[in-house]
Amino acid sequence: MKNPVDAADFLVSRAGEDSEFRERLLANPRAAIKEEFGVMLAEGHEIHVHEETPEETHVVLPPRSKLSREEREEAKTGASSLEFLRKTLHDPAPPLRPPAPERTGYGGKPATSEALATVARESIRRGLLFLESAIDENGAWHCIRFNTADPDIPRHYERPPFVSAYCALALEACDEARARAIRAATGAYLIETMEYPGLWRYYRHLPQDLDSTTLCSLAIDTHPWIFLGRNIPKILANRDEEGRFLTWVLAEDEPDVVSRFRIEADPVVNANVIACLGDGPQTGDARRWLETLVAEGRLEGSSKWYPDTVAIYYAIARATVRARPALERLRPILADRILELRDEAAQFGNVLQTAQAVSALYNIGSLERGDVRRLADGVISAQRDDGSWPELLAFGDQSLKWGTVGQIGHGSESVTTAFCIEALERLVEVLRA
Repeated sequence: MKNPVDAADFLVSRAGEDSEFRERLLANPRAAIKEEFGVMLAEGHEIHVHEETPEETHVVLPPRSKLSREEREEAKTGASSLEFLRKTLHDPAPPLRPPAPERTGYGGKPATSEALATVARESIRRGLLFLESAIDENGAWHCIRFNTADPDIPRHYERPPFVSAYCALALEACDEARARAIRAATGAYLIETMEYPGLWRYYRHLPQDLDSTTLCSLAIDTHPWIFLGRNIPKILANRDEEGRFLTWVLAEDEPDVVSRFRIEADPVVNANVIACLGDGPQTGDARRWLETLVAEGRLEGSSKWYPDTVAIYYAIARATVRARPALERLRPILADRILELRDEAAQFGNVLQTAQAVSALYNIGSLERGDVRRLADGVISAQRDDGSWPELLAFGDQSLKWGTVGQIGHGSESVTTAFCIEALERLVEVLRA
């Protein structure tokens, strides 16, 4: 498939040079795009191609905002209103459940790689059954907002588009029917929450951000706004003087409640932008910055939103696959850096960290360098009887140390479960190779 950054320009250029293609594009845009790019654009979205003439001019208006003027004004000042903030959260969130009872060797049952792969496949299916019961009827994934320093501060459910995209992308590794159905429902939710021309925000009282935007774009990449690159100019405009992509997309009429504590140029955000836009001059500066951070071992503490280094490696490794050949030279360095994090049990910390390390190693072609059987056994052994894996810190600003807004963490059983399913799919592939 051609780079989506160039898709719309390519269609216009091709139509100007090839009259037969021009006629097909005017008559049946969806079929012409499928034939040219090999991509079936998302159903349920009409596509119209207009041809201007000296006698006829077309002015295309953007869609109406989903929020009224009053709602937009309320969001701009909402951070100071407890009543408004409650609208972004969904109570009650249950108390943290204890992890599954510790097991050694998964009961000693799997004696061969094939037997372990069979157990892992059953584990995946039980995990999908749990997710099917846990995700909203509208396709939204639940996450829990909690305070990592004070467990007495109330826990709240939330369902931002970012979390749904983050997890749905992990489930792309799984081709089970239930995984496909979950991804389809999640895609519909992401389309419902999308703002023109293809941007997303975490909460209503926060500005749009590139982390949410790029992950959601990757998750619904066949939606015409995304495939034709409608949001690309906004993304490209959100860079600093060094060419690194900035997290928050601030505009005059957008909330600015993050400016007093914002840290820009986050490595995960930049990796996600590269994964979304691909390799090219627009992402060259960001790519070189990431390469320097990894090569010089400076990732620790470099992300405000992902305090776990494994999560940063996971995002960069995903970008190496989605934006080839960008970041290709980092593969051996990433492999060494990730493998250095192993503990005595061949794991990478808790089960979420281990799952993301497994998928990162797979994406850079180095999973065989890990102890695949012990890794699979470790992930399977952490699964509860209901098919879930435990709630763990997945992301969240840990730098603020004061008040109820300090050390906010985000995670849920559903989030951990999605990444454990992804890891097991990778491990099954290697076990059966």
